[in-house]
Amino acid sequence: MGTTADAAFSRGDNRHTIEVADDTLTFRSVAITDLTPTGTQLAKAAGFKPPDTAIVLQMLADGALETIRPDEVVDLRHDDGRFIIVESDRLYLFSVNRERFDWPARVATGAVVRKLGKVPRDEALYLERIDEPDRLIDDRDLVDLDRQGIESFISRKQHWKLNVHGVVIEAATSTITAEAAMAQAGFDTTKPWHIYFKVAGGPKREVQLDTVLDLETPGIEKLRLSPRDVGNGEAPPAPRRDFALLDADAEYLDRLKLRWETIEEGDQRRWLVIHNYPVPAGYAVSHTLLALEVPPTYPAAQIYGFYVYPPLQLTSGRDIPSTQMRGTIRKKEFHGWSRNRGAVGWNPAVDNVVTQLALVEAALAKEVGE
Repeated sequence: MGTTADAAFSRGDNRHTIEVADDTLTFRSVAITDLTPTGTQLAKAAGFKPPDTAIVLQMLADGALETIRPDEVVDLRHDDGRFIIVESDRLYLFSVNRERFDWPARVATGAVVRKLGKVPRDEALYLERIDEPDRLIDDRDLVDLDRQGIESFISRKQHWKLNVHGVVIEAATSTITAEAAMAQAGFDTTKPWHIYFKVAGGPKREVQLDTVLDLETPGIEKLRLSPRDVGNGEAPPAPRRDFALLDADAEYLDRLKLRWETIEEGDQRRWLVIHNYPVPAGYAVSHTLLALEVPPTYPAAQIYGFYVYPPLQLTSGRDIPSTQMRGTIRKKEFHGWSRNRGAVGWNPAVDNVVTQLALVEAALAKEVGE
């Protein structure tokens, strides 16, 4: 099946439109009469006389710039095409993390700088400034390299900050639930709270524990907390007990002084959920919502691995292996860690929730080198 452009040519309509930016970086529409032009034809269509004095750069879908040689053919049958065509007789210099690069045009995109500098995707790219804040550079951003001096780019691990009722926390990802933010700031999420999300220039908005906060929202001020008036009947709901655990399990969990529940979902999966479960240093949060899937024939059948909500992130940015399992509890998607007991295996005579939590602690500690 041919493209729209092919059909137009078959009807005799031999005009095609591309977008071309000049040295002001302002794009304009340019008509050409060939869907497979050379670099010289593109420069000529853009008005360069003679065309061989121009440098032609094609702007790819991912933001990268590709140099088009004068005799190189560009296939526009599947893409209208965006180009930067400038007259130039020199190389432009810039550096990425103190390593210097040559570039044959006045402009470069963030994607080009990132690729040449081998900047990993989990790091943000900034253009250094002396008398003003460094400028965050996105892949599609265009940078003019003709300023005085050499433009210097640096990369940094990305962190997002949020003021949680006077406590400033840092998150390794740009989104976080209100519950996770409160837990990281040291607030007891099992108590009843009114939670308000405040953005500069707008009214405060009440949110729930499972509300996902976008920390990239411009003008974020804080997450404000106000205790609910339990004297007016707003007592916290009693923990669910959809099924019974072993007496030893219940006694141990009570000694931990953590709020826990047993929940049976509609898909017949049974869960032990432990609120505000502490995690060791090295993670983006200090507490998490932990879940163990308890089989109907437990303890004869083993408890395998464990689940957390929201997914845990390491402050180092390294990915955590074997966390592909999923489980839905109260409409929240928990991420499961696939962890086994090795050659020893599960022994129903001695193993239970208590020993499984020991495996949880060991697995969490291993990922941060403890």
